[in-house]
Amino acid sequence: MKISAVVLSFNSRRHIEKCVRSLAQAFAALGGENELWVVENGSSDGSVQILQALEREFPSLLKVTYNERNLGTTVSRNQALRRATGEYVLVMDSDAWVEAPTLAALIRTLEADPRCGIAVPRLEYPDGRFQLSTDTFPTLVRKLHRLVGLRNLEASAKPPTEPRTVDYAISALWLFRRSLLDAVGLLDEKIFYSPEDVDFCLRVWKAGYTVVYDPRVKAVHDAQELSRGAKLNGFATRHAKGLAYLFWKHGYFLSLARLYRRIGRQSKGS
Repeated sequence: MKISAVVLSFNSRRHIEKCVRSLAQAFAALGGENELWVVENGSSDGSVQILQALEREFPSLLKVTYNERNLGTTVSRNQALRRATGEYVLVMDSDAWVEAPTLAALIRTLEADPRCGIAVPRLEYPDGRFQLSTDTFPTLVRKLHRLVGLRNLEASAKPPTEPRTVDYAISALWLFRRSLLDAVGLLDEKIFYSPEDVDFCLRVWKAGYTVVYDPRVKAVHDAQELSRGAKLNGFATRHAKGLAYLFWKHGYFLSLARLYRRIGRQSKGS
């Protein structure tokens, strides 16, 4: 077994060291010749210096690509995905951290069902609050509801207790077989920042695989929420453009009924 972790860093000084160390500890506990690819996206907050020090500390594990500017989530992740050689690929945000038992459980989920394309755990905020990290495919109405009311959605949500399939999971932590990329392809580089995770999961379903959420195991995600809320900024604007492209690409907008029929999915959470 070999895991290739892919992590992005953009002004992640608060989190990147904890993220890298959590993976180093998890990989040491799991054993095997695992690898950690970090793509540094032109940070200006000291993240570069932290990563350089970590490279010296973990020379056989950590491999960093330093970009001069922020290339977005898709181009950057694809840089590392092309180099990943592991049997399994772990896509993770720099503001997340995970322990070995969670990774082992997700691997078992993948091994138990060849139709499982992506396995994901329950995500929590650092204070233990439930994080709404999976959802139905977005429609315009659902996306607006999530954008302005995510806190209320999370507060009112009843977290599931048993594994189930989901439409999509945010890319804060995915685990999949390296071979999935042969069937689905890399991330769509026409999307700069979000909803590349929705697009990829949709393509996983179209290729005949599923996305499985296992709430019995967890990871922590201290979400930076770059595009959350009603305030306009560069990330929010690019997110809106990406969403419009997603609707155009997959041929839906207000209803999921036809989309579900095309991908052979009966209903959410089935």
